[in-house]
Amino acid sequence: MTIIESDKAIVNAKAEDIFTFLCDFNNFERLMPDQVSGWESTEDECLFTIQGMAKIGMKISEKIASTEVKIVSTDKSPFRFDLNCIIKDQGDSTCETQMILEADLNPMIQMMVEKPLGNLFSHIVRKLQAIHK
Repeated sequence: MTIIESDKAIVNAKAEDIFTFLCDFNNFERLMPDQVSGWESTEDECLFTIQGMAKIGMKISEKIASTEVKIVSTDKSPFRFDLNCIIKDQGDSTCETQMILEADLNPMIQMMVEKPLGNLFSHIVRKLQAIHK
């Protein structure tokens, strides 16, 4: 099992507000880096291309009130994965966010995607932090 974790980021917003934001893929486009193109989304699903990699399709599979949004890959992705958006209330109108990807990858694919996906998820949590200042 391959586990890829983003950096953790403290966001100046209530956990409930970040949870609501992350429960709608239409909001995710604002979090994406320039290397992402062809963004398509509904509230529950999205499809995009990461430059130099592949098309990625995701859908929300579970919402755990104010603490976690669970996302799974769709058949449009080159490999199966689970992505968990973790939100931890800090009690002072801030929260900590982190993204954790879990996937069964062969060593070749793991070498190719581990760094780019880690960078992508860290960019997303930093951007989430930046837009909620």
